[in-house]
Amino acid sequence: MFNDKKGVPNQIGERNIIAKNTSLVGDISSDGDFRVDGKIEGTIKTTGRVVIGQEGLVTGTIDCVNADIEGSFSGKLIVDQILSLKSTAIISGEVTLGKLSVEPGATFNATCTMKGSVKAIQNEQQETKKTA
Repeated sequence: MFNDKKGVPNQIGERNIIAKNTSLVGDISSDGDFRVDGKIEGTIKTTGRVVIGQEGLVTGTIDCVNADIEGSFSGKLIVDQILSLKSTAIISGEVTLGKLSVEPGATFNATCTMKGSVKAIQNEQQETKKTA
């Protein structure tokens, strides 16, 4: 209301919560963060963070900037920056990410592609060509 920046939406504090004992089937898209303590079957696409709580279960596709997983995920997971797996996490499927943090005890049965490593390898190859 008293914001001097006109036309700029206030995204601070935008959080979407799928509560425990809630099931959702379908596709979700948002600029805010998501916390899933229930069950989702479908696609979550966000420019924010996705948190899957200890009792949360997501089956489908997640495309986000950061993710913290304590519960279960099965499907295709695309994380632009950091994927953090807590000790109770169970992941299966296909994962593409920037960085990976895994606590002991987490289950990670997935094919994994790290975006940053591809760029680093390409830069090394270019530097080798320049010096040769």
